[in-house]
Amino acid sequence: MAIKFSTTFLLRKLHQLTGIVPLGAFFLVHMWTNSTALNGQKSFNEHVQTIHDMPYLLFIEIFGIFVPLLFHSIYGVLISTEAKPNVLGYGYARNWFYMFQRITGVYLFFFLLFHILNFRFGLIPGLNLVPVAGNADQAFTIVSNEFRITWVMIVYIIGVLATAWHLAYGVFLFAVDWGIVIGEKAQRAVLYGSLALALLLGAVGVNAAFAFVNRCGLLPKALCEEAQKPSSPAASKF
Repeated sequence: MAIKFSTTFLLRKLHQLTGIVPLGAFFLVHMWTNSTALNGQKSFNEHVQTIHDMPYLLFIEIFGIFVPLLFHSIYGVLISTEAKPNVLGYGYARNWFYMFQRITGVYLFFFLLFHILNFRFGLIPGLNLVPVAGNADQAFTIVSNEFRITWVMIVYIIGVLATAWHLAYGVFLFAVDWGIVIGEKAQRAVLYGSLALALLLGAVGVNAAFAFVNRCGLLPKALCEEAQKPSSPAASKF
């Protein structure tokens, strides 16, 4: 009898857990770092350098990011092949959400492979061959040059939105499947909260992407120009 991956209890629980910690936490940190681009090249490069200066960074990358990501992605694709979407017969919101979760998961499998090969290793032919890793002083310039290529920007915007949805709805599924939220009203409240989280993360991520090609991203430039003003000598005394 063939193994049905989507019903394997331990693997499914581990898949859900890795999606929240560490991958979900890493995405939040990643969005925070990218958002520092709103304050310009110097700010972003300094934050990237701070990451590069972390002790045991290679071990954190391997065991805290790459290994969980590899398992989560491969297992996610396997269970997606076993999915039986029925949105045409039963067009309920939950059915559509289920389908979106599977679609975004498959897209993210290829997007993250592209993202890692591009910015982490600089191995995508025709794009920038200097990786961000090890070149913190050039980080902003590297990302900015990539995002000025229209198709690259589109791929990343879709990737950010897909990740925002996948993580936020994954939080809802995690809370329900692990018995943290019980009852129809409680589950509905968490679902609405997860949808709001998806919108928030998507907006922050997209704005951060545009910040590499336009001061302050999609926000009024005055907001970031004010943040970049140096403190006056008088103010620095207090």
